[in-house]
Amino acid sequence: MALSEVYWDHQIPLPKLAPVQAKVTVALLALLCFINSYDGEFVFDDSEAIVNNKDLRPATPLNNIWSNDFWGSNLSSNSSHKSYRPLTVLTFRLSYLLAGGLHPVGFHVLNIILHAVISALMIDVFAILIGGLAYDETGCVLNNAPKTSLLAALFFAAHPVHTESVAGIVGRADLLCALFFQLSFLTYCKAFKRGRFSVQWVVVSLLLCAAAMLCKEQGITVLGVNAAFDVLLICNVNVYELSQRLLLRKNPLDILRTGLLTRLALMGLGGLSMLYARWRIMGTGPPAFTEVDNPASFEENIVNYNYYYSLNAWLLLCPWWLCFDWSMGCVPLIKSATDWRMVWLLLLWCVLIGLISQALCSQDNQRRRTLTLGLVLLVVPFLPACNLFFRVGFVIAERVLYLSSAGYCLLLAYSLGHCCCRRGIMGLLCVSVVVLLSVYVARCALRSHQWRSERSLFTSALSVCPLNAKVHYNVGKNLADRGNTTTAIQYYREAVRLHPSYVHAMNNLGNILKERNELIEAEQLLSKAVSIQPDFAAAWMNLGIVQNSLQKFEDAELSYWNAIRFRKKYPDCYYNLGRLYADQNRHVDALNAWRNATVLKPDHSLAWNNMVILLDNTGNLGQAELIGREALKLLPNDHTIMFSLANVLGKQQKYKESEGFFLQALRINPNSASCHGNLAVLYHRWGKLELAKKHYELSLNLDPEAPGTRENYNMLRRKLDQLKRLTP
Repeated sequence: MALSEVYWDHQIPLPKLAPVQAKVTVALLALLCFINSYDGEFVFDDSEAIVNNKDLRPATPLNNIWSNDFWGSNLSSNSSHKSYRPLTVLTFRLSYLLAGGLHPVGFHVLNIILHAVISALMIDVFAILIGGLAYDETGCVLNNAPKTSLLAALFFAAHPVHTESVAGIVGRADLLCALFFQLSFLTYCKAFKRGRFSVQWVVVSLLLCAAAMLCKEQGITVLGVNAAFDVLLICNVNVYELSQRLLLRKNPLDILRTGLLTRLALMGLGGLSMLYARWRIMGTGPPAFTEVDNPASFEENIVNYNYYYSLNAWLLLCPWWLCFDWSMGCVPLIKSATDWRMVWLLLLWCVLIGLISQALCSQDNQRRRTLTLGLVLLVVPFLPACNLFFRVGFVIAERVLYLSSAGYCLLLAYSLGHCCCRRGIMGLLCVSVVVLLSVYVARCALRSHQWRSERSLFTSALSVCPLNAKVHYNVGKNLADRGNTTTAIQYYREAVRLHPSYVHAMNNLGNILKERNELIEAEQLLSKAVSIQPDFAAAWMNLGIVQNSLQKFEDAELSYWNAIRFRKKYPDCYYNLGRLYADQNRHVDALNAWRNATVLKPDHSLAWNNMVILLDNTGNLGQAELIGREALKLLPNDHTIMFSLANVLGKQQKYKESEGFFLQALRINPNSASCHGNLAVLYHRWGKLELAKKHYELSLNLDPEAPGTRENYNMLRRKLDQLKRLTP
C-alpha cells in the first residue's frame, strides 16, 4: 500500500539525505556514542555468561549450547534461569574462537557494530510505520517521510538507555534479537510487494521471528507488530470504527478482509508453535525467582507494577539516572495510597490514555496510523517484562527497553514533526533537536565509559541507588578483589545493614574477617548466613575453615560435610576437609579427602601437593613419589609439585632426578628462596659443595630469614674451611 508523502515531513529541520547517506549518518552517530567502550573489560553479568561459561570453549561439544541456558547451566536444572538463547551463545563462541580466547575487545567491537547496523535499519522500519509501504524500481523501501524517519533513527542511535545493551557484552542478546526483529518485520512487509500477497515471505518472516526468539525471548513480540502493521497499514482498518461495530454487533467482515484473517491465523499458529517448543525446552517449568529479585511480584496489588512502568517511561524520557542493577531496595515498594509516588502512576496513565485516544479517534488517517503503530512498537516488545503474564527476575532492566525505545523515538520524532508546522517555533525546535542529540551523545559517552570497568560501573551506581544493597556488595567485592579489604568491609557492612538477610554479603564479609584473624565475628556472620539459607554450600565451607582455626574440630567437620551434602561436587571443600584431618593427625582420612578433591578437579594443585608432603612427612617416600609423578602428568608446569617431588627423591638419594626437578622448578619460579635452599641441601648431601654454596647464597639473598638456611650455610662454610686446611 503506497501513501503520499507526509505533508509535514519537509518542515523538520534536517537535510533531506539519500537513503544510503541517511543510513551512513545514523550508523556513524551510533559508533560515535559507544566507540569508547570498545576496549572495556568483562563486567558484571559478563563473568557468568562469558568468562565462566564453558559453552564458549572449543573443547566443549557444540551441541551443549542447545541444551544449556544462557549462563551455561542445563535447562532441566531447577536452578536454571531458563533463558534459552543458543544463537547468542553461538556468537559468543565465535568471538572466542576469532579472538583466540577471552579478549574483550573483539566482543565489544561486534556489539558496537551490531548497534550501528540496527540503528541504520531503523530508518526503513520508521519509514514504513510513518509513511506507508512502497518500493522503488530497485526493490528498496520508498521513504515517504525521509526527514522524520531519519530524525527518529538518530534519536534511537544515540539514546543513552541503550548503553547497557551495547557496552555490556551480555547485551548482545538484545542486539541480535532486535536485528532479527527488524528483519522479520521488513520481510513481512515484502509479502505485500507490488500489491500481491506472498505466503513464502510470511514463512520467512516467521523463521526470522524464531531466530529472534533464539537470541532472546522478547523476539516473539515481532508477531504483534507485524499483525498491527497488517491491520492498520495493509488493510487500512480503523480500530475505533471496528470496535464500535463489534460493540453494536454489526458485521465487521466488510472491514476485515478474508486475507487478513488468514494471515493473522498463520502468524498465530506460528507463534503458538514457538511458545510450545519453548515451553518443552524449559523442561521443569518456569524459573524460580525470590522476593529479592522482584519484590513487587510477591505483593497482592499491582500498584507497584504500574510504578515500575512509570520508571521505565522516565528512563526513556530522561535517561540520566542509569544503574546496572535496580534490585534490593533500589526501588522501595509503595505501601500506601498516600505515597507521593502515586503521582507518577497517574501521570503515566493520563499520558497513555491521551495518546491512545488520539491514536483511535483522530480524523486524520495518517496521524491515527502513526500514533497507533508507535504505541504498538513501544508497548508490545515490553510485554514480556511487564510481570502480567509471568514473573520476571528483575525490578527494572534497561536492556529490555532496547526495542521499546524505538517506539518512543518514533513518537518523539512524529511530535516534533507536527510542531514544525506551527509558525514561529522553527528556530526553537531546531535548537532543541541539536541540544537533545548533543546531550544524548554526551550521556552515551559518559555512560559507556563507566561500563569499561567494574570499578567505575559499580561506583557510578552509588549515587543512583544508594539504598541498593547489591550495589554496595558489588563495590565491596571489587575493592576486595583489588586488595583493598579495609574499605571493602565498610561496603559489605552497609550491604548487610540495608538487607539484613543478604547471605552473599555475609559470606564475603566473613571471609575477609577470617583472613584478618577476626574469627569470632566471622563465625557469627557465617553461622547467620547458613541459618538464613541452609543450602548455601560456600558459606558452610567457609564456616568450617573458621571453626577449624578456632580449633572447634567437630563443628568444622560437620560444616564441611554440610557443604558437600548441598554441593556434591565440591573439590575445594574436600581439600579443606583434608586439612582438618591432617591437623588432627587423621592421615588416612586426609589423604582420602584430598584424593576426592583431585578426582573432582584433576588440576587441584594444592590437594596434589598436600598429599605428596603428608606422605613425605610420614615416611611413605615411595608412595609420595608415585603421587608426585601422577600429579605432574596432569600439571606438568606446576613448580610447587616439582619442588615437593624433588625433596622426596632427594631423601631417597635419587640425587640426579631430584636435581632435575629442582632446576626445572627454578626455571619456572627463579625467585623461590626455599627452592634454592633445598637444592643447596641436596648438593650438600651429594658432595657438590661449591654448587651448594652458590644456592645457599642465592637463597639468603632472596630471603635472609629463611629458616635453617643460615645454619646450613655456616655448616658448609666450616666444612669448606676444613677442606682448605687439609689440602696441601
